[in-house]
Amino acid sequence: MRLRALLDTDALGLRLLGGEDELDRTVRGVMTTDLRDPSRYLSGGELVLTGLAWRRGAADSEPFVQILVQAGVTALAAGEAELGDVPEDLVVACARHRLPLFAVHESVAFATITEHVVRQVSGERAGDLAAVVDRHRRMMTSGPAGGGPDVVLDLLGSDLDLRAWVLSPAGRLIAGPKEAAPGLPADVCARLAAEHLAAARTGRRGPHRLTLGPTAYSLFPIRGWGHRPAAAGGGRSTQAARDPRESLLSDWLLAVEADAGDWPEERLDLLQGVTQLIAVERDRRDAARTVRRRLAQEVLELVQTGAAPAEIAARLRVAAPVLLPGLGTAPHWQVVVASVEWNGGEIEGGPVAQSLLEEILVDPLATGPEPSDRIAVAHTGDEAIALVPLPAVSAEHDGPATGLLADVLLEAVRDPLSAGLGEDGRLTLGVSAAVHSAEGLRGALEEARHARRVAAARPGRVCAAGHQELASHVLLLPFVPDDVRRAFTARLLDPLREYDRRHRAELIPTLEAFLDSDGSWTRCASRLHLHVNTLRYRVGRIEQLTGRDLSRLEDKLDFFLALRMS
Repeated sequence: MRLRALLDTDALGLRLLGGEDELDRTVRGVMTTDLRDPSRYLSGGELVLTGLAWRRGAADSEPFVQILVQAGVTALAAGEAELGDVPEDLVVACARHRLPLFAVHESVAFATITEHVVRQVSGERAGDLAAVVDRHRRMMTSGPAGGGPDVVLDLLGSDLDLRAWVLSPAGRLIAGPKEAAPGLPADVCARLAAEHLAAARTGRRGPHRLTLGPTAYSLFPIRGWGHRPAAAGGGRSTQAARDPRESLLSDWLLAVEADAGDWPEERLDLLQGVTQLIAVERDRRDAARTVRRRLAQEVLELVQTGAAPAEIAARLRVAAPVLLPGLGTAPHWQVVVASVEWNGGEIEGGPVAQSLLEEILVDPLATGPEPSDRIAVAHTGDEAIALVPLPAVSAEHDGPATGLLADVLLEAVRDPLSAGLGEDGRLTLGVSAAVHSAEGLRGALEEARHARRVAAARPGRVCAAGHQELASHVLLLPFVPDDVRRAFTARLLDPLREYDRRHRAELIPTLEAFLDSDGSWTRCASRLHLHVNTLRYRVGRIEQLTGRDLSRLEDKLDFFLALRMS
C-alpha cells in the first residue's frame, strides 16, 4: 500500500509533518520501536512507529533518522502521547533526509495502525473469517482493559472452536482461554516449547505439528514486528534474511489444539493474522521493559567503571521503586550473569542472553497467578547481567539462601532451551549471594561471573552455578579493592613478566604449572615436557627475582592468589 492511502484513512489519525512529495512510496510492513538503534530489526519498506522514548535530547534525532534512512524505511510515525507535539528537531532531521514524517494523535493506538497496514498488505480475508479478525483487532487495541491475548484466544474458541495457548520459548504459559476445562499442564507446555524451538532452529516453516498422547497440536511462531515484517500476497509473512537463532530464544509461540495439516489456506491465513495481533501485545510488553533495562545498564556502567558507592547507591534508590513498587525499605540485591555462545561466534550473544534472562527470571518472587517483571537486565558483549531486588526483611531473617538459587532457576526450562540451543549453542549462568548495599554490588557482579565460569566448565547445553559452589578463595577475591589487588599482583608477578618479556623464559607459565602440580617436580616437568633440572633452574630464577621460597606454603599461597587476581 502507499503512504497516501494511509494519510487518507481518517480512522488512523495521521497528520503529515513533512515529506509531501514522497507520499507515493510503498509500505511493505510495519514496526513499533523505541530502540535508539533498531537497524538489526529492519529489512526495508517499513512504516516505523515510535513513542519517542529513545529521545533524551535534540541531538538524538539526527542519528536516529540516519539509521532509519540507511535501513530503507519508507516513513516514520511519531506518537504524541509521551511528549505532546512531535519535537521540531525530529521534523528537521526527517526533512533533511527526505523521510516522510507523520504525527499520531494520542487517542490512536499503534496497534490500530499496525492492524490496518497488515490487513492492507496481506489482502482481504474471506467473509466470516475477516469478521473474526476484526473483532480480535478491536479487543487488542482496547489496551490492557480489553484482556490482551487472552481475549483473542477466547474468541478463537467461541468463533472457530479452537483451543489455543500462548507460550514463551521456555514453556511458560503466558495466556490461555478463560474456560472451565483444565489448561495445559507444565510438562506439556515444556514439550510443546521444546518441539517448537527444535523445529524453528532448523529453519522449518510453521506451523509445526506434534501429537502428545491422543491430542494433536499445531505450533505457530509469534514474532514481534522487529523480527518479522509483513509482506504482501496471500496473507503470508516472510522471514527477513537473518540468522533465525538471533530471535529463536525470545519469540513466543501459539499452540493450537488441532492438526493444521489439512487446513484450507483461509484458516491458515487467519491464524497467521492472529499471531501478528498477539505480536503487538508482545512488543507492548517488551517496550515496558525499556526503563528497567536502562536502569540496569546505568548501574552496571557505574559498577564497572569504579564509581563511588554513593553514586551507585543513588541509582539503586531510583531502581528500587520501579522494580519493587511500594517497598518501604531498601532492598537487598542479587546479580545473575548469563552467556549464550554459538559455534562460529557470528551471532552476538548479549541480546540473546538478555531476552533469556528476562524470561527465566520473570516474577521470581511473586505468589499471585499473574507474572510481573521485577528484574532489570542489561547486556555487554556476549553476556547479560540481571539486577534482582530481594525484600530486605527476607534477607535479614533467613540469609542469602532466601534469594535465587541457580539449580532452581533452570530446572523447569532446561529441556526447552536445550532443544533450542541444539548442538551448536550453549547457555551458562551464574548467581551471586545477596548483598545489602552498593558497596557489595561490585563483588556480587564478580562473584556471579566466577560462578558462571564454574558452570561453563561443566558438560551440557544449559548449566548454572551459584555462589555456594565457589571455593573460599574465589568467594573472597571479588571483594578485594582494586588498589590492593594491583599492588599485590605487581609486587609478585611484575618481575616475572618483565623477565619473560626480555628473555622469553616462560616463568609465569612455569609457576602456574608448578602450583597446579601441587609442587611435584616430576609431574610438573612431565606436564611442561622439560627435564627436571631445567624446571629446578626456572623455579630458582622465580625465587631469586621475587625473594620468595616456593617450598614454603605461605609463599605458594601468595603466588596462587596473585595469579588468580591478575
